[in-house]
Amino acid sequence: MLNLLKTEESIKKEEQEVESIYIFAQTIVMKKYALLIVVLAAMVAACNTKKEQTNNEVADTTQVALNEWKEMDAYHMLMAEAFHPYKDSSNLEPAKLLAADLVKSAESWINAPLPEKVNNDEVKAKLQELKAGSDALASAVAGGKTEEISSTLTSLHDKFHELQEAWYGGGEGHHDHKH
Repeated sequence: MLNLLKTEESIKKEEQEVESIYIFAQTIVMKKYALLIVVLAAMVAACNTKKEQTNNEVADTTQVALNEWKEMDAYHMLMAEAFHPYKDSSNLEPAKLLAADLVKSAESWINAPLPEKVNNDEVKAKLQELKAGSDALASAVAGGKTEEISSTLTSLHDKFHELQEAWYGGGEGHHDHKH
């Protein structure tokens, strides 16, 4: 009978061990489900964040479209082509060739409607000065004096940058070239 009791005791121990293993297995399964839920929640959050980023990108693109001033950009392209060869290697030939185009571009710029954020007397005055400076450059080129062309070009370039500063608000987001 002693063997029988041991057997019953060992059966109870085995049952307890099996029950412990079963509980342990259930805990592991629960942890896996919990992990799965956390992963799914993270994925949903990531998708929502991506959607917000996409919406922000659309808003940024719209803001960029509102922040364009095509007349300034057109003048900038001409100014860069005229000024940088002079600045980099004292070559005034591009400035001489582009002087008339700078005058036309300044005229277009001054006659175009101003974007709201720069529609003020200060910017209007700077545009008048830019137009006068463009005319002065064309006159200097016609006169052919190198010193006058270079000083007029430098002043015109500086005046252009004053307008850029008014547009960009003091140095943010402009200047693809170095001075």
